[in-house]
Amino acid sequence: MPERSAATTARMTQAGLNLIGQALSIYDAELRLAVSNRMYATLFDLPERLTRPGVSFEETIRFLVERGEYGPVEDVEATVAARVAQARAFEPHYLERTRPDGRVVAVEGSPLPQGGWVTVYTDITAMKSQERLLRARSEVLSEQLLARAEELAQANRKLAAANTALEEARVEATEMAARIRLTTEMLPAHIARLDHDRRYTFSNRKLGTVMPGADAEILGLTMEEALGAPTYAKIAPHLDRALGGEADAFEITHDPSGRRIRVSFTPDRDGGEVVGVYALSMDITEEAQARSALAQSAGRQVAAQLTSGMAHDFANLLTVILGLKDKLGGMALAPEARAAVEAIGVAATRGGMLIDQISGLSGPRDLAPRATELRAFLGEVAVLGGASLPERVTLDWTVEGLEAPVLLDPDALRDAALNLILNARDAIGDAAGRITLIARPLRDTWLEIEVADTGPGFSKQALERGLEPFFTEKGEEGTGLGLSMVYDVVKLAGGRTRLGRAPGGGALVTLRLPLRQPPPGPAPMLVLLVEDAAHIREAVRDRLVAAGHSVLEAAGVAEARNLLDIEGIGLVLTDIMLKTDETGLDLARDAAARGLAVALMTSLQADAPLYRDAAAHWPVLRKPFSVEKLAAVLA
Repeated sequence: MPERSAATTARMTQAGLNLIGQALSIYDAELRLAVSNRMYATLFDLPERLTRPGVSFEETIRFLVERGEYGPVEDVEATVAARVAQARAFEPHYLERTRPDGRVVAVEGSPLPQGGWVTVYTDITAMKSQERLLRARSEVLSEQLLARAEELAQANRKLAAANTALEEARVEATEMAARIRLTTEMLPAHIARLDHDRRYTFSNRKLGTVMPGADAEILGLTMEEALGAPTYAKIAPHLDRALGGEADAFEITHDPSGRRIRVSFTPDRDGGEVVGVYALSMDITEEAQARSALAQSAGRQVAAQLTSGMAHDFANLLTVILGLKDKLGGMALAPEARAAVEAIGVAATRGGMLIDQISGLSGPRDLAPRATELRAFLGEVAVLGGASLPERVTLDWTVEGLEAPVLLDPDALRDAALNLILNARDAIGDAAGRITLIARPLRDTWLEIEVADTGPGFSKQALERGLEPFFTEKGEEGTGLGLSMVYDVVKLAGGRTRLGRAPGGGALVTLRLPLRQPPPGPAPMLVLLVEDAAHIREAVRDRLVAAGHSVLEAAGVAEARNLLDIEGIGLVLTDIMLKTDETGLDLARDAAARGLAVALMTSLQADAPLYRDAAAHWPVLRKPFSVEKLAAVLA
């Protein structure tokens, strides 16, 4: 059985080897053939004797050499010996050999671990033919390929250069866009662009700063969505004109915040077609307040010029009338005549009061704003106003918020508030009633003060003309100057006055003043106080000391001049008129020449030459003044 099995296995192995498409031979360590397949005999056209196991490698090589397998050779034995010696080296090898019939055979030999080797022979004639064809084709195409490759390389170099330039331009454009955006975001204005559909395509995110409450991120929104319908309704007609190609600039009041906004539209054209609108919006509330105050001041100056001469002449006439009335009063008159004379006296006296009010309305008025605590202020107004009210009329006041002091002229505002309280008292008449004062902040822009009463309220005519000078519905009892004075004071401060109806039907007067924070007062310093009147100097000194300042005193210019060299003087405060040959202005010039701060105080009228000269160079305080006024002037 084992012998049968070995023979069977040998036949099966030979049959398997014969199915391989490559030629195969295995020689043992003695270089005798151990096994080969049918392709081995076929490929080399070997006789059957050279394919039997045991035949020597040398015998087979000699057969092949003699047949010319390796080409012409001069010495057959030497050639056979060299190949046998090469085979005995048992080293792996690979070679390609062209046979005499032109076929190409690849020979790959590998040594066996127990000695001998195995060699595989592959006919690669077809593969070599394909290689030759490809090589020939490549030579034909090589010149065209090189030319095209050079053209392609040049195009690639140009493309690379263009890409580099494009990248540099992109980086530069990105940096420029970033700088532009940073610059626009630093501006205190909202800059934007809208397309033809009125949608924002650019915004410097400042809309919320200009119009408090608006969203800063508005790209893609329509203007109506960004601003809200009420504000957009004010702007839409101007935007229509801009989209029609007409540049426009206008001002609106942003109702939610009370701010005054200036808006400019510039059409964005592509060729001749308008494709969008550039928009610039700025908060000009302070400018509008200052402009209003300046216009009111100019109007008052004109009124003063018109009325001053008339008031002067009228006052002279009243002086004559009152003199004649006194003369008639000393005569023996009938009772009816004496009553008539007394009536003339009352009328003339009232005329004098009217002249005073006209002078106060049209004459020069300088507001002196200073830090004012609203609760203390309204408490004082309530005390003063309440003293003139009958018991049946109550006066209530409230301050909402406003914990910190605000900057305003409390003297002027006190006069205005008292005028409104007295008007409310007259409107309530003999009935019981209530007067209410409320102060509150409006956003961070306005101080709003409301004075309401439970009287019959303003008539339609009073709502329209109540702020005009000399308009009154009180008959002979009224002068028509109270509300005008209130309007004048508020307007001069940059605010506005509005007449309306209270919720219960009474009158409602709303004063809206700029809400400003007071600047910090002067730090404690050494003050050189120059005043020739000892009692006045003492009073001013006590107030300065109470405010934390140290005080040097002098009664005249010469004495004060000797003190100017003392180190540490922070302020020279001197009266303008001194009982010396030199005035406070002479001392002020010397002090200013030494670099010292100067303020002057006086009782002179504002149109006095010395007053005007002093006010042109230094702060001037009108006596009497408080330390708060001094702090406000120095600030």
